[in-house]
Amino acid sequence: MGAFSISPSELYARIGTADAPLIFDVCKCEDYDELPRLIPGARWRDHQRTDTWMNELPRGSQVVLCCIKGMKVSQAAAAELRLRGVNATILEGGNLAWIKAGYPTIKKAGVLAGIGNRDSKASRWVTRIQPKIDRIACPWLISRFLDPAARFFYVAPDQVINAGLELGAVPYDVDGVEITHRGETCSFDTLITHYDIHDPALDRVALIVRGADTARMDLAPEAAGLLAISLGNSRMAGADDHIALERGLAVYDALYTWARFAKGETHNWPATKPAV
Repeated sequence: MGAFSISPSELYARIGTADAPLIFDVCKCEDYDELPRLIPGARWRDHQRTDTWMNELPRGSQVVLCCIKGMKVSQAAAAELRLRGVNATILEGGNLAWIKAGYPTIKKAGVLAGIGNRDSKASRWVTRIQPKIDRIACPWLISRFLDPAARFFYVAPDQVINAGLELGAVPYDVDGVEITHRGETCSFDTLITHYDIHDPALDRVALIVRGADTARMDLAPEAAGLLAISLGNSRMAGADDHIALERGLAVYDALYTWARFAKGETHNWPATKPAV
């Protein structure tokens, strides 16, 4: 069993990566309903009903619980989960400490897919087949910042909206829907705007995605590289869009990690200077 608590800075270091823990907001209903914003990826669960929702946790997963101040509510829920063998920790200082530190949050009220609602299920999203850039970048953003349990569907371009109605899924990256290109920006930009996410590293990734997806390589020197990798990934995956998505998620994990921690790092040869 791991440590009982995690600091906001430690949790932020893992947000937006495949290594992020599952985050559950266990605020009391009245407190949660008053919250205008959420920690990225957080989903509400009843702190007094851990026995009913712990079965949805993947085996061996790490869980972080947060409440308003990181005190009795999240501590009690974590204690219950740990008694049942779950690696559960609490967020030190809770939501208030996260917000005070200035870390990214997402808008809760009035957003698509029911994200942030107490009774929301795993969100569902549908777009065109043969994803390359935007249609892989968007699922990455959704699964890493909005809903780790999200499900993604790919259908024929002219059936995206109809399939969305049948599947109960949000259509994206097609004409005539909410999450799509606007002017010179792409669907990835629109998602960030819609959920009002403020994160400098994510903004850097968005610029690269926009450049690669709209053939504007002048926007960022990394855009040409992302385009090449994306086209190669698409060719390797062939007709299996979910294989393309699975491999592409790792690309965006790496790109976001670079934007946060390594963008100032350079690489050159030789590895060491020759002896004089």
